[in-house]
Amino acid sequence: MNQLSATKGLARAITIVENGDSTSADYRDILSNLVIPDNIPVIGVTGPPGAGKSTLVNELIAALAAKSKRIGVIAVDPTSPFNFGSLLGDRIRMGEHFSNPNIFIRSLATRGSLGGLSAKTIEITDLMKAAGFDYIFIETVGVGQSEVEISGLADTTIVVLVPEGGDEIQAMKSGIMEIADIFVVNKSDRPGANEFISNLHKLIKQKNAHALWKIPVIAAVATEKKGTEEIIEAILKHNATEKPEKKSLLLADKAYHLIQNKRMQDVNKKALAEEIKEQMKKGGFNLYRFVDAFDAK
Repeated sequence: MNQLSATKGLARAITIVENGDSTSADYRDILSNLVIPDNIPVIGVTGPPGAGKSTLVNELIAALAAKSKRIGVIAVDPTSPFNFGSLLGDRIRMGEHFSNPNIFIRSLATRGSLGGLSAKTIEITDLMKAAGFDYIFIETVGVGQSEVEISGLADTTIVVLVPEGGDEIQAMKSGIMEIADIFVVNKSDRPGANEFISNLHKLIKQKNAHALWKIPVIAAVATEKKGTEEIIEAILKHNATEKPEKKSLLLADKAYHLIQNKRMQDVNKKALAEEIKEQMKKGGFNLYRFVDAFDAK
């Protein structure tokens, strides 16, 4: 499969890849024969829960689609630790776009990945690149500092914050604050927004004084479409400013995740839970002895 163009064909390919592993011939055939353009921007959108990421993504893709751009969206949803399923649904959050032929949306469970991303996210992103979209958006779950994984996949990372998060800035310095290429302060019509934006600018100035790319802070009200065009302009500028060597670093990070996933593919979390449950019945269960024994298999 050299080029994926039809929506149904793309959906089928994603299903095969999402459910497959390296022992599947179809899975290997799809991925190993992809022709992947290197000029399609991948935009990661992350930030704490309640920041309005989904609403913001909705408005961004609507604005781009209105300009006849084709957009792929991966909505990364949290996986329940109990039923291993997706808790949220892009079909609820982004339902208005499903009749638009220029927009393709796919939800993807994190499958326990602490950073909100899994190897499947990398593979499905490449499938979408091969489908010839103009932009690909990845909206991740908002789980704090572990969201730094998105920076290893996205060409441009947007961190969405809200004015009420003023106390979070200091705590986020060493994590999510480090990965932003663009800051968006959503719900900027709320009290305290101006002070929050000013403090964010000061923090960026301290940490980003000598960088080639000067990180912008964009005030937005996604529910009122305010700031949308400014964000799109910042995305375009960032992609034009990026240094070529970042591509190799991004590919290295993807390769790391894929190799890690391949080596872990025989580890089934459900099976682990069952095995631990049975051993606990015998009494004297020790987690570290269990892990050592499992690793020695």
